[in-house]
Amino acid sequence: MPEYPDVEVYVDCLKKRILGQTLEAVRLGSPFVLRSVDPPIREAGGREVTDVLRLGKRIVLALEGERALVIHLMIAGRLLWQKPGYKLPRKAGLAAFDFEPGTLLLREAGSKRRASLHFVHSNDLAAFDRGGLEVINASAADFKEALLRENHTLKRSLTDPRLFSGIGNAYSDEILHHARLSPLKWTSRLADDEIERLRASTVTVLEEWRLRLQAEVGDGFPKKVTAFRKEMAVHGRFRLPCPDCGSPVQRILYAENECNYCARCQNKGRLLADRALSRLLKKDWPRSLEELEELRSPSAGGAPA
Repeated sequence: MPEYPDVEVYVDCLKKRILGQTLEAVRLGSPFVLRSVDPPIREAGGREVTDVLRLGKRIVLALEGERALVIHLMIAGRLLWQKPGYKLPRKAGLAAFDFEPGTLLLREAGSKRRASLHFVHSNDLAAFDRGGLEVINASAADFKEALLRENHTLKRSLTDPRLFSGIGNAYSDEILHHARLSPLKWTSRLADDEIERLRASTVTVLEEWRLRLQAEVGDGFPKKVTAFRKEMAVHGRFRLPCPDCGSPVQRILYAENECNYCARCQNKGRLLADRALSRLLKKDWPRSLEELEELRSPSAGGAPA
C-alpha cells in the first residue's frame, strides 16, 4: 500500500499537472470503485481543481464549489498520467479523470477490488481523517503522547492510522530498523531516550524516502510505486544480509502482511517468535541467530543459509 513518501510524491506530481485545471469528466471503468452516491459523480465534471492534498494514505482532489474527490489506493491501486482521452483498460482500469493536459488513470492490479473513490462535500472530509499524528512537523511531546496513548507493540502502533498518519507495513519496518528497536517491544516499556530515537528515526526515514522518490521521478510521473525496493534495509529482504551488520534479515508472517527485522541490530541477536511456526515447532523453534544458523548448516541436516 502506498505510504507517506509515495503519496506525497503523487500529490506533488498532480499539483504540477492539474492544479487550476478544470476536471472535464470522470469516467468509471468499474461501478464498484465509487463508494458514495450523494452528490452524484456526474457533478464533479466542470469544476476547477483548487488543491491536491494528502489525507493519511488518501489523495484528495479539492474542487471548486466545496466538493472533493477522495482516492484511496489501498494495496494494489495506482495512478498513471496518460494522454488526453486515454481509453480505460478493460480489466485493470477503475476510473479516469479527464483534463485538457491529460487523463489521470486509476487502475488496480489483480482480481480484488479494494481501491476506492468518493465524491463528497468538502465539509465531509473530516470523516476520512483517522486522526493519526502527522509526524514530520510534530513536536516531541505530541509524538510521545500519540505513541503512549495505547499500549501496543511498536509495529502495531506505528501502523495504526488512529495514532500515526501515513505509515504502513513497509516503512514501519525501515523506521524500527533505523531506530534499533524490536517491532514487538511494547510501547509501555519504552524509555524516554528510546521514544526520542524512534521519533527521530520516523522523521528521517520518511523524509529521506520522500526525497529519494521525488528525485527518482524528476519531472515525470511515478511509474513504479512499490513497497519492495532493493535499497531498503529490511523490508522485503528476508534472509538477505542486513546492510549494517550482515546478519540475515528475519521475518514474522501474520495475516496478509509480514514484519521484517534484523535480530542482531534490533533484538540483541534473539529471534522473535513467529506465532504460527513457534507454536508448531515448540521447543524446536530457534531462539537466537546462532541456533538458527546451526539448524541451517549441512552438518545439522538443514538447508545452507
